[in-house]
Amino acid sequence: MSEKPSARVNNASIEGLYGKLFEFSPDAVFVTDQAGTIVHANGQAERLFGYERQDLIGLAVEALVPERFRASHPKHRGDYAAQPHIRPMGAGLELYGLRKDGSEFPVDIMLSPVQESGNSYVLAVVRDISRRKRAEDALRRSEARLRSLFEFSPDAILVIDAAGKITEANAQVESFFGYSRTELIGQSVELLIPDKFRQTHPRRRKEYAAQPRVRAMGAGLDLHAKRKDGTEFPVDIMLGPIAGPEGASVLAVVRDLTQRKRDEEALRRGELERRYLEEELQTEYRFEEIIGESRALKRVLKQVETVAREEATVLILGETGTGKELIARAIHELSLRRERTFVKLNCSAIPAGLLESELFGHEKGAFTGALAQKIGRLELAHEGTLFLDEIGDLPLELQPKILRALQEREFDRLGGTKTIPVNVRLIAATNRNLAKMVASREFRSDLYYRLKVFPIEIPPLRERREDIPVLVNYFVHKHSRRMNRQIATVPKDTMEILQNWSWPGNVRELENFMERAVILTRGPILRAPVAELKVPDEPDLGLDPNLENAEREHILRVLREAKGMIGGPKGAAERLGLKRTTLNSKMKKLRITRKDYI
Repeated sequence: MSEKPSARVNNASIEGLYGKLFEFSPDAVFVTDQAGTIVHANGQAERLFGYERQDLIGLAVEALVPERFRASHPKHRGDYAAQPHIRPMGAGLELYGLRKDGSEFPVDIMLSPVQESGNSYVLAVVRDISRRKRAEDALRRSEARLRSLFEFSPDAILVIDAAGKITEANAQVESFFGYSRTELIGQSVELLIPDKFRQTHPRRRKEYAAQPRVRAMGAGLDLHAKRKDGTEFPVDIMLGPIAGPEGASVLAVVRDLTQRKRDEEALRRGELERRYLEEELQTEYRFEEIIGESRALKRVLKQVETVAREEATVLILGETGTGKELIARAIHELSLRRERTFVKLNCSAIPAGLLESELFGHEKGAFTGALAQKIGRLELAHEGTLFLDEIGDLPLELQPKILRALQEREFDRLGGTKTIPVNVRLIAATNRNLAKMVASREFRSDLYYRLKVFPIEIPPLRERREDIPVLVNYFVHKHSRRMNRQIATVPKDTMEILQNWSWPGNVRELENFMERAVILTRGPILRAPVAELKVPDEPDLGLDPNLENAEREHILRVLREAKGMIGGPKGAAERLGLKRTTLNSKMKKLRITRKDYI
């Protein structure tokens, strides 16, 4: 039975369609016989391999295979002929084609057995994947770069899943936190959070998961992380949501701020130091104002010269107004620490409740009113000299703390948890008898012996009377120049009175007296109020002619002149050149009560 005309038309159309698909395929298409000879090739084969079609026909297919694979290709072809099958593209083989000019290019190949007129052929579709390879190589390089950035980032990087578990961590995580990566993978991120923040963290994590967003660093949050050993350190954290095959995750970049905090603290300390030095430049006394030629003073200066370049603690003893601070400054200026700061703290000038904060500093929130961190005098004196004046007034409860700082070379700020190393040289001074205070349990014996490594006792002015004329002339010149006065002469009888007075307030009292004399003088000859220095002859008082009674009467007279007022600008302490606390101590010692002078 003959075919229907319509069927013949359809077959012809289909053959024509196949012919067009073969010829105009975007891939190179070859037909090879069982011997591996090319019997047919399309136009793309010409363009891809650089041959004319007539050159391809009859060419062994191995001619299109790079030489390094050519020897093994016949075997692969034979294996395929023994078991012909459709091998699709993307079979995972790394295949290459060879152009006529000898250049190679990556390809993917689909193979299919074909039967025609009883003969077996192989249809090979060859796809140039150069562009894809370039894209894949670029992607691999990009991934390698990203992996390198991830792995060798100076910040710690964590990937955290929706349940808060750590799924990936870089090398810096191990360095920052002290855990190995195998210890961290699968653990909750709360493991790295200090206990005080741990309870609130799951809630914050859920809030972030509900509204994922990039949270950049520098958001102003006070963040801390926790190491494996339990120590905490300040951090800044960048968060970013990332999508993955296993669901949404969070990328956390953790930056250690320890060094930055140290630098900021050092900058703050430097600024405080600069301000402190500016204030110190305005102080009245200077090293060159250690004035005098007496043997007693020279003995002190010799001791200063001996101990200055050592690191020993120095205890300066002497009555008020003898120049203990000047001696402390002289030791500092002659020491190896002279380029660093000389920091002073008067233990009697600050209320006991504030003295600890002033000495050791405090952290923000350490107590009511601690609105910011404060660097204490001890820390400010790091690598320099700390001068504690009136050390005898240091409260008992603070004495073991300063002792520890001296012995261990470390301390804690008030309200702080971090121990701060410190390297200071201590110079202490007092007008009190520390040995008696130790005996009466008013001063710790261990601190006393730690301070008394190298004691220097400054003699009172009454024990170096030969220095009084030099000091008088110096103070007259100093205050005359300041007040624009022209005073050329100090009368001889005035000088004798000045030399014979006991000066209970020592050099400080002498200077205050000379300043008052300059104010009262009109003309070139000094008119000093020497009547103030003469003890009135009152035999009914039954005074003993000893020094203590003379000092008592002098203080009583000044108290009466001040109408019983001890402190203030016109008080007895100011007139005597004494601190209020010192005058109170003297009054107690001399058994002066209010009824004696009111």
